[in-house]
Amino acid sequence: MAYLDANATEPLRPEARAALLAALDLMGNPASVHAAGRAARRVLEDARTAIAARFGARVENVVFTSGGTEANTLAIAGLSAARRVIIGATEHDAVRAAAPRTEILPVDADGTADLDALARSLAGPPALVCLMLANNETGTLQPVANAAALCRRHAALLHVDAVQAAGRMETSLAALGANSMALSSHKLGGPKGAGALLLAPGYEVAAVIRGGGQERGRRGGTPALPCIAGFAAAATLPRPDLRPMRDAAEAHAIRCGAVVLGGNHRLSNTTCLALPGVRADTQVIALDLAGVAVSAGAACSSGKVARSHVLDAMGAGALAGEAIRVSLPWNAGWHDVQAFGDAYGAMAARLAKRAA
Repeated sequence: MAYLDANATEPLRPEARAALLAALDLMGNPASVHAAGRAARRVLEDARTAIAARFGARVENVVFTSGGTEANTLAIAGLSAARRVIIGATEHDAVRAAAPRTEILPVDADGTADLDALARSLAGPPALVCLMLANNETGTLQPVANAAALCRRHAALLHVDAVQAAGRMETSLAALGANSMALSSHKLGGPKGAGALLLAPGYEVAAVIRGGGQERGRRGGTPALPCIAGFAAAATLPRPDLRPMRDAAEAHAIRCGAVVLGGNHRLSNTTCLALPGVRADTQVIALDLAGVAVSAGAACSSGKVARSHVLDAMGAGALAGEAIRVSLPWNAGWHDVQAFGDAYGAMAARLAKRAA
């Protein structure tokens, strides 16, 4: 299997696996005061320190969660009080669902947010703006630092969904100038089941999951210590530059008639490819039967292959239902690119004959 669906989940990195297994052997609850509890607490706080250092936050402002969805929900619930919520038109469903009554910020044909429209919108009452750093379907990078400057000028807050960006590009809460940022372990090579919300100094959120006061009262429940340990281990690893392999995969597809969506300012591992006249689900199934794993749109819709709201917002027209996402994992090799090229070429030729 050539696994090219990293934006759904990255393969587990060996260092993360080792950290997870070591933490599984710890018997104590991090909230317990005896020796076993203190040993577990050290692992938890070491992980918190590592995440803070890696992503430009203060240690005390790292809130561990079950993943990116919970981190986004916690941020929006905590920061949106008495504020309008403005979200980018291509935001992930986790953000769209957490803020059902919103103003939509339009994007251009590449999926880049319209900052002139944002400036006009911010002239109104106080707002919380939600803008992802990198799109999960196209890899398009958003001008988050510029949006943050606009928000400061208008006394607005900015929450950044950095789930896809973390582990694939330089990502720092402080450098972006945002008020909060969401992360997910399994998107950067850690285990599923852990994530984090980072808060800028002076900003606070109330717990959505209430319990025993864990995470400084921001998130109740015993933390998933093995997952968090693996998360921290994966987060500190070097980021591979997959651009040469991504560009080669794109070249294979373009020769077969594919169209690349999302512009040039994208994550180095991601390409969104539309094959005019061929449904996305047909392409995904055909490639899977040839031993190549890709996806159509987000992987968070209960296994459904549906028309992409991201591509609709970009004005892609019929191509919105004819696009697949190829996202290279950290351990991708040239053999995977070749396997994709061979499978895509055979699929495109076969389906073109059928259409004729």
